[in-house]
Amino acid sequence: MTTHRTLFWLLLVLTLALSLIALVACDPLFTPAFTPTPTRTPRPTATPTPTLTPTPSPTPTPAWPVTVACGPYVPAEACARLRAAVEADPAHFRWADEPDTAQVRLDSEALPNARPVGVWTYALAAPFFTLDDEAALSDLRTTWTGAPTGPFALHPLLVTTDTLNVLIGQWGPPTGETIRVVEPGALLTEALNLDGWVLLPFHELEPRWKVLRVDGRSPLEKGLTDYGLSVPLYLGAQRRTDAFPLLPADFSNRDESRMAVVAMTGVTALTRGTARTMEQKGVTYPARDIGPWLQEADLTHISNEVSFTPDCPVPPRLGTMTFCSHERYIELLDAVGTDVVELTGNHNNDYGTGPHLHTLDLFRQRGWRWFGGGANLAEAMTPITVTLGPNRLAFIGCNSVGPSYAYATEDSPGAAPCGDWTWIREKIAGLRAKGYLPIVTVQYYETYEYFPTPQQVADFRALADAGAVVVQGSQAHQPQGFDFHAGAFIHYGLGNLFFDQMQSLATRQEFIDRLVFYDGRLLGVDLRTALLEEGARPRPMAPPERRALLEAVFAASPGRK
Repeated sequence: MTTHRTLFWLLLVLTLALSLIALVACDPLFTPAFTPTPTRTPRPTATPTPTLTPTPSPTPTPAWPVTVACGPYVPAEACARLRAAVEADPAHFRWADEPDTAQVRLDSEALPNARPVGVWTYALAAPFFTLDDEAALSDLRTTWTGAPTGPFALHPLLVTTDTLNVLIGQWGPPTGETIRVVEPGALLTEALNLDGWVLLPFHELEPRWKVLRVDGRSPLEKGLTDYGLSVPLYLGAQRRTDAFPLLPADFSNRDESRMAVVAMTGVTALTRGTARTMEQKGVTYPARDIGPWLQEADLTHISNEVSFTPDCPVPPRLGTMTFCSHERYIELLDAVGTDVVELTGNHNNDYGTGPHLHTLDLFRQRGWRWFGGGANLAEAMTPITVTLGPNRLAFIGCNSVGPSYAYATEDSPGAAPCGDWTWIREKIAGLRAKGYLPIVTVQYYETYEYFPTPQQVADFRALADAGAVVVQGSQAHQPQGFDFHAGAFIHYGLGNLFFDQMQSLATRQEFIDRLVFYDGRLLGVDLRTALLEEGARPRPMAPPERRALLEAVFAASPGRK
C-alpha cells in the first residue's frame, strides 16, 4: 500500500514539473535572469589594408603659341609695339589678324581679366603764334558731336585717321564738318592755312605747336592727373592670363621719367631798387609769386649779371651803373631752386675780380654749375653738360658786346667773349655730334624794342645752323620775339627776371621759358609771363596783360613771317 502511494506522489511531482517547463518556454515576454555566454575562440586581429594615395595626374603644359591681336580702337603705334613683341617671340605667340579670335588682346576698353598697360595721351594744340591758351573739354566734346562751341566755333579741329579712329572708340563717330581728317605730315601746314587746332599724340609734339590747356591741365607739366585727353590701354584674356608677363607691361606714349623741364630766365641783377625792396621786405620776397614756376622745374637756369660780396653797400645805392649784390642776397637764388648759372653778363667784374671769384665759391658750396663765364678764359668757354633721363643737355654762352673789363682772360675771371663766333659754333657742332642738345645763350647788344635787329637775327640763326637746339638772348631788358630756324627754337630776349627797371610797361614784362624735353629731343615750350612789381617782384600776368604781351611780341617775331 505504501509503495503504491509513494509511486503516486512521484508521478504527480513529475507531471507538475513538466507542465511548468512547457509554460515558461511558450512565454515571449520572459527573459531569463542570466544567459550564459558561450565560450568562443578569439579571431586573430586583421592587418589593416593600407589606403592607396592616387598618383596625381601631371598638370597639362599650356598650349603655345598663344594668339594675340589689337582691338579696333587701339592707337596704331601701340599696336605696332605689341606686334613687334609677338613676332620677336614665336615660341609663345602668334599674331591674329581677327581680334575676336585672339586669346589675348590689347584694347582701349576693359576686357575679361583686364590688366592696365598704360595710357595714350593726346594734346590739344595750335600753331605756336596763337593767342588763346586753353579750352574746355565740354566744348571739345560738343564740337565732336557737330555743334561747335567756345573757341571751336572759330577753329576747325584737325586730326589724323589714326587719332580719329582712337577717339571714335571713346566718344563715338564725329558729326558735322568741324572735324577734318588730315595726313600726318600736313597737320601744321593745314592748321596754319585753316586757322585750325589739332588733336595729336603727346609724343608727336614739337616746338612749333603751342599746347593748349584742357580744363586747366597741360600734358607739358609733370604730375598730370584727371586729364580729359587720356585713353587707357588694357591687356585682356578669357583664360590665358599666363601670357601677360611675357608681353610688354607699358604701352604709354607719355612717361614722366623720360621728360625733363628746364626753366630759362632773363636778367637777374640783385642790386639798386631790387636790393632795396629785399632789404625792406625780406631777401626772398621777390620770389613770392613766381617761385613755384622755377622750383617745379627739373633744372632752373639763372642769368646772374652781378657778383656777390660781403662788402656791398647796405642800403644799396640808387641810380648807379656800377653794381654789386650783398652776399646775403644769394638766399633768393637758393629759394627759387637754382641749378645752373649763366655768367655772360656785363657787370660781374664791376667791383673787381675779387667779388667774382667769391661768387664762384658761393656757387661751388651749393653745388651749382656755371657757364658763359668763369674763373678764367678756358673755364668761361667750356660748356657744361647735364643728363636728365634720356635727355643729354649742354649749356654754353658768350658775351658779344663787352665792355672789355667784363671779359675773362687766361688768368682772370669774366665772361666768355663771342669774338667772331667761330669758337662757339665749333663747340656747338662738337656737342651735337656727341649726342648733346646745346642750349646757347648770348649777351647781345641791348635794344629796347620787341623786335630783334637784322644782325641779331643773322647771328642767332648761325648758332642754330651750327646745331643749337635753343638759342636765347640774355641781354634783353624787355622781351623780344621768337623764331624757328634749322630745327632750333630761338627767343631773342626774355626780359628781366629780378631787376628794378620800372620805367616802362615793356621793361616790366617778362618771360620764363619752360623748355620740355622728351626722349632726347625738345618736345615743346611752355611760355610763362609775368609783370614786375615794386622794382623786384614778378607776378603772373592776368589774362588781358598776357594777351597784350603776346600780341606785341608775336607781331615782332621773325619766325611768324
